[in-house]
Amino acid sequence: MFFQKDIETMNRKDLESLQLERFKRIVKYCYENVLFYKDKLDKAGINPDKIKTLSDIQYIPFTTKEDMRNNYPYGLLAVPNKKNVRIHASSGTTGKPTVGFYTKNDLEVWSDQVARVAVGGGATSEDVFQIAFGYGLFTGALGLHYGLEKIGATVIPASSGNTMKQLMMMRDFGVTGLVATPSYALYLGECMKSLQYPRSDYKLRLGVLGSESCTIKMRNKIESCWNIFVSDNYGMTELGGPGVSGECTYRCGLHFAEDHFLPEIIDSETGKVKASGETGELVVTTLSREGMPVLRYRTRDITRLNYEPCKCGRTHVRMDKIMGRTDDMLIIKGVNVFPSQIETILMSTQEVAAHYQLVVRRKNYMDNLEVKIEVADPELLEDFGHLKDLQNNIRAKLKSILGLDAKVTLVEPQTIERFQGKAKRILDLRNETEE
Repeated sequence: MFFQKDIETMNRKDLESLQLERFKRIVKYCYENVLFYKDKLDKAGINPDKIKTLSDIQYIPFTTKEDMRNNYPYGLLAVPNKKNVRIHASSGTTGKPTVGFYTKNDLEVWSDQVARVAVGGGATSEDVFQIAFGYGLFTGALGLHYGLEKIGATVIPASSGNTMKQLMMMRDFGVTGLVATPSYALYLGECMKSLQYPRSDYKLRLGVLGSESCTIKMRNKIESCWNIFVSDNYGMTELGGPGVSGECTYRCGLHFAEDHFLPEIIDSETGKVKASGETGELVVTTLSREGMPVLRYRTRDITRLNYEPCKCGRTHVRMDKIMGRTDDMLIIKGVNVFPSQIETILMSTQEVAAHYQLVVRRKNYMDNLEVKIEVADPELLEDFGHLKDLQNNIRAKLKSILGLDAKVTLVEPQTIERFQGKAKRILDLRNETEE
């Protein structure tokens, strides 16, 4: 069993002492190895030697997604490229991805973090895990892959799609653990019920799900459908991928790997650190990354931190499930989607107007995105062939940039609601359409 008891049950005083030691070191490391951070800290009048306590973190400037974009591709790399052994990336707002760099040691530490999350959720070396995340630049698949292998579990890198084959492998190989998005796990369950094979042909007992939000209602449906236990986990490319935090079997919050990450809660409007137990925007500093350390990254995720020790014995702070975001990013089928990405595509298409709406629904337990756009000339709606070509063209551009197949609907001028203030581009109906 992979349980780092000395670290995961460390008392708060010793844990904070360890954090302070690593915090001082990472600020100095960033200052000496990343020009972006040297300039940022110099402008803020912060010298690494001035860091004396954990509370001094409030004086360090934030890192934002815009900083990530502006320093693409190598601007945040802290080591010579020959020491960088892997690159992962997620979709960005302008077509340029958000990049993560990893040294050999980073990969070792990352697999430790994921192993903790998996074991906390009930995984053991006896399990056979099928990973139904898409392999590639996305951090989820390989992140969970190496973490599960570290605990001694058997891993099937099934990747995404091909549902009938997924179910066949689950039966044939006696799969006991599933790694997937919540929506795909539920879809697999529905397909399982439609086949002639009884539930007894499946040995599945655990679901380690992630990459998109999962309501309690949806989790209950997944568990009921498969008769399994589902745990949630949290991570993002900017912080290294999955393994930042994860639920234990008590499911009373996601345990942060506090020896590797220093979390804060801030007021998203003022940037001020909020009191312990208050809800706000999650900000995270990496404490052990070599390839791409990050100081005070604004995740834009809204949550709350609970510093009380958990019933499981782990003492690291627990974060609530994400309650929302401070920006307009959507997560659909594990893909980060920004309205600004879509707007860039639409505004470069002459035959459509500047008015659009993004409608997100959940059908058959899968998230679906519809992009509604007004045409510039109503006569276009009478030319079916031209209309179809335009729809297909926009759909292909969206898929190329987003990595997501969206439905495109062209509508008459003046049919999409106007707003005097900030336009409400997103209509998220997932809770209403969840089946």
